[in-house]
Amino acid sequence: MRKKLFIPGPTEVRDEILQAMATPMIGHRSSAYAELHQRVEEKVKKLLNAERRVFLFTSASTGVMEGALRNCVGKKVLNTLNGEFSRRWYEIGKTCGIPAGTVEVEPGKAVTPDLVDAALATGEYDTLCLTYNETSTGILGPVPEIAKMARAKYPDVLIMVDAVSCMAGTPIDFDGWGLDVCLAGVQKCFALPPGFAVCAVSERAFERAKTVPNRGYYFDFIENEKYAVKFNTPATPGISFLYALDKQMDCMFAEGLENRYARHLEMAKHTREWGKARFGLFGEEKYLSPTITHILNNGFDFSALNKELGKRGAQISDGYGPFKGKTFRIGHMGDLTLADIKWLTGQIDDILKLN
Repeated sequence: MRKKLFIPGPTEVRDEILQAMATPMIGHRSSAYAELHQRVEEKVKKLLNAERRVFLFTSASTGVMEGALRNCVGKKVLNTLNGEFSRRWYEIGKTCGIPAGTVEVEPGKAVTPDLVDAALATGEYDTLCLTYNETSTGILGPVPEIAKMARAKYPDVLIMVDAVSCMAGTPIDFDGWGLDVCLAGVQKCFALPPGFAVCAVSERAFERAKTVPNRGYYFDFIENEKYAVKFNTPATPGISFLYALDKQMDCMFAEGLENRYARHLEMAKHTREWGKARFGLFGEEKYLSPTITHILNNGFDFSALNKELGKRGAQISDGYGPFKGKTFRIGHMGDLTLADIKWLTGQIDDILKLN
């Protein structure tokens, strides 16, 4: 049985998007490809309010995170940690030999501007890494406020944002917030299959990259820009993903971005209210995510629940890392609807006899 995915990613993919991936193949050095690449880039730039450049990478988001660090850190990077995925920035940097420091708060809380301010005030850092939506805990951080503070007080610090589990599900104003790198994979709120990522890059980030040695090759901003000006890529891209993303972006704009974001909030509101009434929520309510809800497990057998849900055509996620067995997560993102979420919570009520 096909299971509808209510997990933090990959998310449910509509049949018409899968069908777009079956579009007949074209050569990646052809004019037809350049036209497709340009269409997709322009649409993602519109989504993010990013004027300068959006790179299209055939890669998981983690690859682009590594590339961003290797391109942008000249001196030392400040990593802001509040869960397992924000920690990934830090772990990647360590494996690349990049000097790094951290600001850390306990999972379920958000890193706030004052904490970042205190760390940047040391003068040690030229790059700041932020995780907009912490997938492991369901917390949406105050990225606009942190970015505003950093640009005003530390204008030489580049601001890099992992928006993996919220881009296309909540507003992002790349230019307005003064970001330098903002990346995401398409398998979450974009509602495409995994394996492709988008990354907006500022002029400041390009200029920094020119001064940083050993940027690698596949994700080298300078090398990619040589091809991007011709709407192409250094290596063969996942053309089928571009067809799907082109189609999906049209669907997003047809729905209307404000309507899309409101739909995500509507699904989040129902899931939070249901989760709070039945089990209790994890995390500061002020910062709860519009795309993922993290709910306490009050002692039921999660594996048995998910197995029964699977028989009924759905799947949710256990807690991640240290939260396994203690919490569970429901993803409400992409092309899911409030009706889908109400059906899911009704199924869980029935299975656990919560009615």
